[in-house]
This record gives sequence, structure tokens and C-alpha cells, in this order.
Amino acid sequence: MPHLAIDYSARLSEGFDPGALVRELHPLVVEESGSTGVCKTLLRPVRTYVGDGACDETPFVHVEVGLMPGRPEARKTRLSESILDLLAKHLPTGGTVETVISVEVRDLAVSYRLSPPRAHR
Repeated sequence: MPHLAIDYSARLSEGFDPGALVRELHPLVVEESGSTGVCKTLLRPVRTYVGDGACDETPFVHVEVGLMPGRPEARKTRLSESILDLLAKHLPTGGTVETVISVEVRDLAVSYRLSPPRAHR
């Protein structure tokens, strides 16, 4: 049931395979969060800037994990650390520009609802 949103710098498209990341990320999130069901993930390539200089696009990856409430903070912290480690394995290395990575594991709001899949044309 976890919901994941991965925002990443569009300039990482060479050397970064979001699909490969997701294939490893889904089982990691389900196992370490104690969730049931399947992960649903949004991949969003974006222009990213870090700091005050709007001229230099800085590579950046941010993963947000939304879980049903009730997990201890220590468990969410361990999940965040595991995701950071996995991200580091999937990012290009050897370049001169460093990539900023971050993770947020949060509880979904009480108002969260999920509709069953619907057929469409």
C-alpha cells in the first residue's frame, strides 16, 4: 500500500535508471515498513536547483514515502537510511558534480482514501 514519489533531476537521465531503482525500492519499502499490498510510485523528472544560485542546476533526488499511520519513528528512520543507501548505489559516480539526495518517510493523512482500480478507455 505504500505510496512513493521520486523527484529527480532531469539531467540525471544519462547514467540513472529510475526503473532499476524502483525494482529494488519496492521490496525494500514493503519489507522494512511492514506494509502489505504493493507500492505505487510516481517518477517525476524535474529541473532542480540547490542553494541561492539559480544559474547552476544541481543534480538532486528526493524520495517521499507515504505510509498508513502507526509505525514507530525508529522504523521510519531505518527505512529512510536504507533508501539513502539504495539511492547512492543507483546514482552515477565518477563525475565532478555531486548529487544531493534526500528521503522523507511520512504518515498519510487521516483523510487518505484509495479507490479500487477502474477500467478506462
